[in-house]
This record gives sequence, C-alpha cells and structure tokens, in this order.
Amino acid sequence: KEEEEEKKPGRSHSKEPGGGEFKRQRGSKHLGLIPFVSFWIPHSTLFSAAPALPLLLCGFIHSFCVFFFFWAAMNLLYSLWVLFSFFCLVFPAVALARYPPLHAPLAGPVLAPRMQPTSQPPAAVAPSPSGMLITVEGHIHRLGKELIVAIILASAAVTLVMLALFGAWFYWRRNRRRPVSSGVQSTDVAKVLTFGPILGKFNSLKTVKKGAVSAIDHALLEAATNNFNESNILGEGGFGCVYKAHMDDGALVAVKKLEIGGQDSEREFENEMDMLCKIRHPNIVSLLGYSINGKMRLLVYELMQNGSLESQLHGPSHGSNLTWHIRMKIALDAARGLEYLHEHCNPPVIHRDLKSSNILLDSQFNAKISDFGLAVTGQSKGSVKLSGTLGYVAPEYLLDGKLTEKSDVYAFGVVLLELLMGRRPVEKIAPSQCQSIVTWAMPQLTDRSKLPNIIDPVIRNLMDLKHLYQVAAVAVLCVQPEPSYRPLITDVLHSLIPLVPIELGGALRLSETSPNSKNSSMH
Repeated sequence: KEEEEEKKPGRSHSKEPGGGEFKRQRGSKHLGLIPFVSFWIPHSTLFSAAPALPLLLCGFIHSFCVFFFFWAAMNLLYSLWVLFSFFCLVFPAVALARYPPLHAPLAGPVLAPRMQPTSQPPAAVAPSPSGMLITVEGHIHRLGKELIVAIILASAAVTLVMLALFGAWFYWRRNRRRPVSSGVQSTDVAKVLTFGPILGKFNSLKTVKKGAVSAIDHALLEAATNNFNESNILGEGGFGCVYKAHMDDGALVAVKKLEIGGQDSEREFENEMDMLCKIRHPNIVSLLGYSINGKMRLLVYELMQNGSLESQLHGPSHGSNLTWHIRMKIALDAARGLEYLHEHCNPPVIHRDLKSSNILLDSQFNAKISDFGLAVTGQSKGSVKLSGTLGYVAPEYLLDGKLTEKSDVYAFGVVLLELLMGRRPVEKIAPSQCQSIVTWAMPQLTDRSKLPNIIDPVIRNLMDLKHLYQVAAVAVLCVQPEPSYRPLITDVLHSLIPLVPIELGGALRLSETSPNSKNSSMH
C-alpha cells in the first residue's frame, strides 16, 4: 500500500518525516528482529497455541514417576526417584517461568523508535518486501513445530534411558538374589513375612516342593504335633522347642516353634528364613515351610531320625551307636557343609553357632548343619553383637569381638574333640568352677603316649592309631588361640577325606576340587 501511494504523482519521495523513504527504512528494521523473535516466540507459542501437548507430556512423565515411586519405594531407591521426579516436574515449571505464554498474537510489526529527520538524505535501502510479516510468522511456526518435536524426542530419550537403567538394575538384583544352589527357587524374607498369613490359608504340606519354601496352615501343624505336646519334643533351643510332626499323608517332619518375645527372637526367625531359603546343600538341613500366627513363628524342616550329635554322644546311648568310621563320617559331613558356607557362598556365611546340638543325623548317620538363626554373611560380620555357646566360642571373638571364618573353624575343632573323647565342651570340676575340653585336652593331645588314654572308651580299641594321631593333629590346629594359626576349613576337609571309607562318602567330590571358587550368591 505504501509503495502504491508513493508511486502516485505528487507524492514526495524525499526527506519528509512521514515520507516513504523513512517508512522503508523503518520496515527494514524488522529484518534485524528476526533472530530475537525466533528465539523467544516458539517457546511461548508452544505453551499458548498448543497448551495440551506439554501438559499431556508432563502428565505422562509424572505418571511414570508415580509408578516408579511405588516400585522403588519397596527397593530403597528413593534417591534415584527424587532426582528423576525433580527433573520431570521442575523442568516444565522453569520453562513456564522463563517463557511465559503469549495470550495474543502479534498484531503488527514491531516499530523502531521514531527517528528525527536530518539534513542529509538517508542512505538508499532495499524496498521492504510486502510478505515480510508472513515470512516471520511462518518461520516462527516452523521453529515452534521443531521445538515440539525436539522436546518429545528428548523426553522419549530420557524415558528410554531410565527404562534401560531400571532394566539393568532389575537384572542385577535378580542375579544378586539368585539362590546359592542352581535350580532352586528362592523366597525373599520380606515377601514371606508380608504375605505369609495370607498364603498360609491356601497352603498345606502337600504344596511343599523340594527346593521351595511355602506357607503352611498353622492349624495343620498344630494338629500334626498334637497341639505341641511335650511327648513330641525332639530338642530345645535358645528361642523355642523342636517338635516331631505327623502329617495327614504320613510324612514326618520337624517343627521348630519360636515364641516372638523381642527383637532377638524375631531377628533369628527372619535370619534363618533368609539363609535357608537360599542355601541348598546335602550337608545343610533343608527348610520345607513356615507358618506365622500372631507372635508364634513355626519353621518346618526335614526330620532327622537320629537326632543331634549331642544327643547321640551325651544322651542315654553315650555314643554306643557311633563307631570310629561313623564319627569320622560325621566330621567329614560337617566339614563339607561348613566348607560350602565359607568357600562357595558369595559373600561367605559364618555360622557363628556351630556345635554338636546343631549337627543333625539322619537314619544313615549323614550329618547336616542346622540352626542358622545367628549366622551372618562376611559383609555384616563387623556389626554383630557377641553371640554363641560357651565352650565353642573362639577366644578372639569372646574377648575382642573379632569374627571371621576362623571362628567357625575353632568351633569345628571343639566338635572334633567331642567325637574323639566323648566329653562335653564344658564340664564342671567344682561347684563354682568349669573346665573346657580344650584346656583339659591340649597337654595330652600332643603326647602320643597319653593320647589313647583320653579317647572315648567306646572307640578306643576300634581305630587305627595312625588315623587317631592325624585327627588329633587336625583338632589341635583348629583350636589354636591365634586365628592365623588355624587352617582353612578346606584344608581340614581334605585331611579328613582319606580317613573315611569310600562307601561312607570318603571320596573327593567334584565341587571340592576347586575350593576357592565362589560361584553362588547369598543376596
């Protein structure tokens, strides 16, 4: 319009303040504003012309955050969730604060400050194109679309990265929680305690499968033990009794009853559940099921027909059922179970309460280690309080609280002395004075002329003296006061294997050829 008016006859094309020459100069100023406008307008256009898109995008990301929160809360990932939520929620708020929405489109060109006419004619400039504003708006619209696409792609990339990290973390957690023995189904203690009362209503012993731990109805176990009758007691522990249970299908199991009266008993129950759900080994007792009823906790194990080693040695039979070879077999089986805990679990497991009453015997006198209520892993051994049984506790643990795998080796040495001599680990020599088997036997164990005289009379004349000296030497090394002088349980195991007949298990197993390989996870 201006150009047509300027071309009309009589119109001045010179220096008039409102003339065409000045207007062309004013119009040319818009070209310098294009970069500035293109930077600010698309962000505002994004939140004004298409407000639903960022809201929908933020809603999707926030929904993902909420889902991720509930999942992460159960796995202690609060920090990761907080960082991700901060990015997803604060970033749109900052964008809105920095680039406020435009409530009205541009109505016309942005005018430059009015210039005063001068005596000199302005320099000639190119005529202002008639479609300049349309070009600017088209450029802005195109940049707005590109920005929207960029935001969508960036958000999708962030989501994919988070999903990839989540998948990697989940894969790592699943492998870390893999049971100690391959092919064995694991049960997490937290899930057991959470869903135990519910699952217990729908499970019975018939649902218990080998390698899995299931909830068992409390009423079923109560009936199987005849309401926990004293006649069915197999033994007593620090936090409860063990009962023999006759199930409806004729199966015999052992039920350990724990009365939860404090944090220690609850912790023992959880610890034993956690350990035995992950550990499967021929020389470690198998956990079959559990039951939770109020403050009562029940653990169901396979029944060991010959009871504990303590009952066999110090009970009514006084060890008469235990020949020399059977005693060596029991020692070998216990060493195999302990070696598995120390060398094949990652991290290593320290039993912390190995003793003759926690070594159970089946009908063939195969020995299995039981009672993992006090067991700890190598990662947490520095943060546990003093626990154990007098006579079996290593001196460095008793005096300084120093707990290592060598503490279990010391306890194993005490069990070896029990097998050799038939004596209890601690015996009273006066009304107010006790003597440990280690203190009493050490001076005589190193004297070959005196050694046969302190051996259990049941086996004194039924053994090879060469084998006796070898076992006594192993026991002396295991009960050394200095932990560094004690052997590894692997060395003890290899020393005992030749002393047991092959038909009783005195042969090297495949897993014992590489004792230092830790290929199983305890998490």
